[in-house]
Amino acid sequence: MQRRPFLYKISLISSSLMSMPFISFGKADFPKATRLKFITASDGHFGQPDTDYQTSHRNLIEAIHREENVDFVVFNGDLIHDEPKWMPEVRKVYDTLQVPYYVCKGNHDRISENSWLQIWNQPADFAFTKKDNYGFLLLNCSNEAGDYLCANIDFARAILDEYSKLSHVFLFVHISQNDWTRHGVACEDLLKLIASYPNVKASFHGHDHDVDGIMINRKKSYLWSGHFGGSWGNPFPSYRVCEVGEDGKTITYLKSVIDGMILNGHNL
Repeated sequence: MQRRPFLYKISLISSSLMSMPFISFGKADFPKATRLKFITASDGHFGQPDTDYQTSHRNLIEAIHREENVDFVVFNGDLIHDEPKWMPEVRKVYDTLQVPYYVCKGNHDRISENSWLQIWNQPADFAFTKKDNYGFLLLNCSNEAGDYLCANIDFARAILDEYSKLSHVFLFVHISQNDWTRHGVACEDLLKLIASYPNVKASFHGHDHDVDGIMINRKKSYLWSGHFGGSWGNPFPSYRVCEVGEDGKTITYLKSVIDGMILNGHNL
């Protein structure tokens, strides 16, 4: 695959956040042989009025299909925009993917836990493994009212204990579990828990449409993916790729939906 040069992209974040230590880009060292490759994309907001949500979803699906050797995709929250009637409709769109996918619940996905399970055949708090050595933890952070919540720490602890012997573990939670962004929530106990497991390589967030970089807490990486739908945020719809090499080397990079250009990258 042709690698394009990393570009410096300044996210449209508030002036209060400009003083925070966000890393907008970095030098990335790609694995020579990739054993695992997954994509995460967030904030499609299917059904949001006055947006061309059909086109934004079609563009993302086409971009994913242009990628090579993708093992799976995680849609990291705000699949729809408030109205429960859109959830079965967005599933039809996701079902056109040619690779497996998983879904994480966001604050605009305002359906009950039972409805979520019925539609997606997956609970809102969910975990799975891939290729014997990689664990994935998807955590719910909201409810039918759309409240911003801390994730279920008891569930997270149980899964992290279960996965403690795996080489790599990745977390997905739509809302940042720290208040270092305008729309994050302060969940210090969860950050401490994540830091206590050496094999946790990264946590991935959505929610903040105008944030697409990385933050470090207790030597753990927390990453954002911007957005690919919705009515606000970065002017470039984007998605994030993560690759793990045969040697365990791990890299993540943000890509433009429209032209596939790599916008930033980080070694984990």
